[in-house]
Amino acid sequence: MSRTIVTSFDKHALNLRAWHRADGTLGGGLVYSRANMANDVATQDLETVPWSIRFKFGLSRFFFGAVLKCFSLSGLYALGRAFGICEWLVNHKRRRRFHERMKQLFGDQYDRRRMRSACRRYFVRLRCDRIYYLVFDLLPPEKIIRRIHFPQRDMIDASVARGRGVYMAMSHLGAQHVAGLLMCFLGYTTAAVRDRNEGPLRRYIQERFARRFSEVRAARMFYTDDLPRDIYRWFQSGGLLGSALDTERAGHPNLKRAAVEIFGEKKEYLTGTIQIALRCKAAIHQGFIVSKPNFHYDLLGTPVLIDPDEGQDTQEVVQELMQTYARNIEEHLRQFPEFVSRI
Repeated sequence: MSRTIVTSFDKHALNLRAWHRADGTLGGGLVYSRANMANDVATQDLETVPWSIRFKFGLSRFFFGAVLKCFSLSGLYALGRAFGICEWLVNHKRRRRFHERMKQLFGDQYDRRRMRSACRRYFVRLRCDRIYYLVFDLLPPEKIIRRIHFPQRDMIDASVARGRGVYMAMSHLGAQHVAGLLMCFLGYTTAAVRDRNEGPLRRYIQERFARRFSEVRAARMFYTDDLPRDIYRWFQSGGLLGSALDTERAGHPNLKRAAVEIFGEKKEYLTGTIQIALRCKAAIHQGFIVSKPNFHYDLLGTPVLIDPDEGQDTQEVVQELMQTYARNIEEHLRQFPEFVSRI
């Protein structure tokens, strides 16, 4: 069975004019165009990375690569964990922001001991994820695959087998930049949606990945400022698309959003790709990635949020889906508070 996935971990909103041209009543979500599927996109991006930044990243890669070669992934993880703990000890400003954010989300549900433990895990997780991302292309594919755990894979594959498309509603929790790479090694044809103003680290590493892995070279890169019509075509061809909806930027008033309640707060999240999925009768799941010790990763997926054959693009249905999406994020964060973001 042929499986196709599009993943998106872009934190920016869509180009407003593109959505208004395509459908003035839709807005929101992520779009891409096959016109942007250039094989040399990574090389083009590398040219925009300043030489000083490339030198800094190259020096870091050389150091961590040497540790990897001498002490294996377990030794590299131990080093990353030590770096994370050191940062946790000395970076009191970020530590304070983490505690403030946890207090804002959970109130008095966590005692001081559990709060400190979650904060330490946050620093360790963040540091190790970045180190893994930096040396990912130095690893053999079989070692990468052994560290991927995808317990709901059969469920997702069954949705793909319907041939009507699958939408994975992601969020900005965890190592979303790693998740797309992992999907390349699970037998999926992968494409990613990103902002044109991607950070230099992402552009630098993507070029390295394209050089090293045929799986990554087979992937395609799309941008957020293109027309949405290809999303319809992608679902109609049976593809699987993922994007993050929990974007809190104000954006343009023409962008469609839904107000949800999460942790007792009112938030407005994008709804564009959810609406397209409903119109195409695509199966809608929600996905998360969980970082584990020694660079193991769990890719988690929920059952379908709504029966794809019965779902309609109405305000009531979209509102219910978005509230379910927010509720799942809340439950995930209660289970894994170290994945809190935007602190």
